[in-house]
Amino acid sequence: MNIALGLDAVEISRFGHWHAYTDAQLLKIFSPAEIIYCRSISVKSAERFAARFAAKEAFFKALCQLFAQKKLSFLPVAKHVTLQHHTTDSPYLAVQWQLLSICAPELLIAPPEVKVSVTHTKQTAIVCVILIGQNS
Repeated sequence: MNIALGLDAVEISRFGHWHAYTDAQLLKIFSPAEIIYCRSISVKSAERFAARFAAKEAFFKALCQLFAQKKLSFLPVAKHVTLQHHTTDSPYLAVQWQLLSICAPELLIAPPEVKVSVTHTKQTAIVCVILIGQNS
């Protein structure tokens, strides 16, 4: 078993103007559902964009650890990872393994288990991602 950890913290203020970005700009990083969710309550928009961005960064860092021999790029990975919430309000990452397998074909054979934790203060969004993969 291989375990990889990704941690990211971002300043929420960096995302204060992201609600005004065009859909085309945001779709480079976020899914349509994430964009709608982040914009749905304007006073929470920056916090929501920040948390989702941090989740994608943390996932990317963990994936790079799990596949250290691969040369991965952030944007192609970020587009295929979506921070969502269960009906119990606990967060999870929806990962499009089929699309990510272009970067690492072994992801189709045995995608890693994904654990995520999200928290924030008024200033900072922090996300921890753990990937648990099988030895190849």
